[in-house]
Amino acid sequence: MVWGCHFSPLLVSTSNLPCWMVEEFVVAEECAPCSSFQAKTTPECGATGNVEKITCSLSKKSEFKSCRSALMEQYLFWKFEGAVVGVAVVFACLVIIRQRQLDRKALEKVRKQIESI
Repeated sequence: MVWGCHFSPLLVSTSNLPCWMVEEFVVAEECAPCSSFQAKTTPECGATGNVEKITCSLSKKSEFKSCRSALMEQYLFWKFEGAVVGVAVVFACLVIIRQRQLDRKALEKVRKQIESI
């Protein structure tokens, strides 16, 4: 599998960019969680806690690249969905409670009007 993007050499200085940003690359090892040692020593682990090993096509350099795990994304999605459903349930309950209060007030007003006749 080949990934990558191309930048014009006139627009971007490639001296301090990782090779995968300026040339095509092949994924050598799929996205995996960082070990405790990698988390301390590899800066790419900081962003997502996952890295994949890539090999750049032209320079043949092997580097680590931060990546997003599908399982982590799925977990975060369901966590978000759960929070949304929870908030929806809370506000639905508040609407029901408020509606009952308003119904009682309206009923009380009607009762007072009937009594005053």
